[in-house]
Amino acid sequence: LYILILGDFLIIWRNKMDEIAVKVEDLTIAYYLKPVVWDVDLDIKKGKLTAIMGPNGAGKSTLLKAMLNLIPTSSGKISFFGKTYKEFRKDISYVPQSESVDWDFPTNVLDVVMMGTYGKLGWIKRPGKREKELSLESLKKLGMEDYVERQISDLSGGQQQRVFLARALVQDSEIYFLDEPLKGVDAKTEKEIMKILKELRDNGKTIIVVHHDLRTVEEYFDEVVLLNKLVITSGSVKDVFTEENINKAYRV
Repeated sequence: LYILILGDFLIIWRNKMDEIAVKVEDLTIAYYLKPVVWDVDLDIKKGKLTAIMGPNGAGKSTLLKAMLNLIPTSSGKISFFGKTYKEFRKDISYVPQSESVDWDFPTNVLDVVMMGTYGKLGWIKRPGKREKELSLESLKKLGMEDYVERQISDLSGGQQQRVFLARALVQDSEIYFLDEPLKGVDAKTEKEIMKILKELRDNGKTIIVVHHDLRTVEEYFDEVVLLNKLVITSGSVKDVFTEENINKAYRV
């Protein structure tokens, strides 16, 4: 009897540990009838820090945007804990590439971060004292509390990246998508961003990051997806991040 109970407990525990946060099935994305990402089947595990990696033009950002319903797809299905994007979007945060943001938009740091509260408030209700406190707390975590009144256009690239990460943090989502958040930042900022992401992971959040630095994968991530228009391999870093698989993805 004890063995049976223990066995059932282990099965439940294992299933919980392997819970799928994001499931991509038979996904193909095409521009002007030319496939740029095709036949992607992918399971992103809950509570893991997952890197999406591949050479330039491999479709990393395209895949991320398709998962977020930001661009049309030719075929396939994407679900979040078994739900559609529309059903689950309030529990998803997205940090885009810095190049895609209009940094000249006339707004200050605090207002940008408070925008992260709109999703759960709705567009009718305005942010109040509680939302402001949460936004200031997020900025403090990223060492940006002294910049709340600063215009975002006056910030350095690393500071801008911290502000958008603070906006994502204030949403308190279940799943975080980040498109090259470490690109162009200094070493100190990079370490601080990864510390925040690991804390989120340790609190049960799921983080998917488009990443470009092969040297830091083993230090930063639990899982890795190697992509070159199609998925070369995916899984735990220790199992699939091998020289052979890297050569296949980068076609060395």
